[in-house]
Amino acid sequence: MSAFGYRYVVDTNALSQIGKRRRSTRYFREHSEIPSEVLHEAQGFPDIDVLRSRLYPTTGRVLSWLSKILVTVPVDDTTLLNLYANHGSADPLVVACALDGATHDSQYLDAPEWLVVTNDEAVRAKAEEFGVRAITSVEFADVIDASAA
Repeated sequence: MSAFGYRYVVDTNALSQIGKRRRSTRYFREHSEIPSEVLHEAQGFPDIDVLRSRLYPTTGRVLSWLSKILVTVPVDDTTLLNLYANHGSADPLVVACALDGATHDSQYLDAPEWLVVTNDEAVRAKAEEFGVRAITSVEFADVIDASAA
């Protein structure tokens, strides 16, 4: 950890698992980033307006990372992304946002560590393949709870 701590890019499944109470904490609001496609998937959440304030926008840099990620996915592999089944459209974007944030912040001395928060094994594996640490929603919930103590 650096002096600037951590930035968490949160997947939809983790958002639902940590619950509204943890999503309303100061720690979550100050350290979390939510990709636009995750926000789209979470549009029915009761606190969607709060979540929108944590938007990590899909920029050209993010799309560049997304293309680098997608070329590593075999054509017949549907674990990370399966558009025909409407599954996982946000998943590679979560990793792309973490890579973009980490790359951007690497210019700073003592930059924060960027992590992916997901319960999806394919997302975790892809993040780690690209050198981004991934944690589960349970681990993230523990971090949030410890920050309040």
